[in-house]
Amino acid sequence: MNNEIPLRDRIDAALRTVYDPEIPCNIVELGLIYSTEVKDDNVVFVTMTLTAPACPVAGDIVMEVQDKIKNLEGVTDAHVQLTFDPPWNKEMMSEEAKLELGFY
Repeated sequence: MNNEIPLRDRIDAALRTVYDPEIPCNIVELGLIYSTEVKDDNVVFVTMTLTAPACPVAGDIVMEVQDKIKNLEGVTDAHVQLTFDPPWNKEMMSEEAKLELGFY
C-alpha cells in the first residue's frame, strides 16, 4: 500500500506529474516549487511560482497541484500559495531540465 512510501516522497512524485503547458517539463524540474510543508494533521502547504506572472493557465496549474496532492492517501487537505517573489528564472531549473530543454 502507499503508506510504505513516505508522504513527502508521494507528494514529490505527484508534483512531478504536473507539467507547464508551454514548456515540456514538470514543475519540479522547472524549479517552480519553492516549498512543500506537511503539518501535523497532514494538511499540505505548497508555495510555488509560474514561469511568467501573466501565465494564461495559472489557475489550471494551481488547481492541478492542489487536486493531485489532495487526492493522495493520508492527505487531509492541500493549499497552494502562488508567489512571484523571487521571480522565476531559468537558473532555478534542475540540471536535467536544462539539458532536456537545450539550455546548455
